[in-house]
Amino acid sequence: MEEQAYQQEASPEVRKRITESFERQGLMRHLGARLAHIAPGRVHIVLAGRPEVTQQHGYIHAGATSAIADNAGGYAALTLFPADADVLTVEYKINLLAPAVGDHIEAVGTVLKSGRTLTVCRLEVYGVQGGKRTLVATGQQTLICLS
Repeated sequence: MEEQAYQQEASPEVRKRITESFERQGLMRHLGARLAHIAPGRVHIVLAGRPEVTQQHGYIHAGATSAIADNAGGYAALTLFPADADVLTVEYKINLLAPAVGDHIEAVGTVLKSGRTLTVCRLEVYGVQGGKRTLVATGQQTLICLS
């Protein structure tokens, strides 16, 4: 998909479907994650850096980083699925490139290939400190469309 397509917002119907699904996720609520951007084939999720989501060295925990990356990709895929469909992750791999530090982290899920049954997404997570973004994790994910 072209970068220009990611600048647009998803339709109100898609935004509502994504938001309602996201709000049903206990883990995202527990972590304090929030949807920051919903576009066709692209979703951003933000997680504030606070003591409750850190590990023993003060970095944002890899589990929290991975969870919001997984969700960003899943919801990016869902933006392109039929209105009556749902999504489940089949597999994902994430590489942790640097300690996740900052005011917050931002996961970006981007659809690489949307298929009738399987969809593949790129996952990126950035540490954001004072407006400066640093890539802290990258990965790839395969999802299944449930109708």
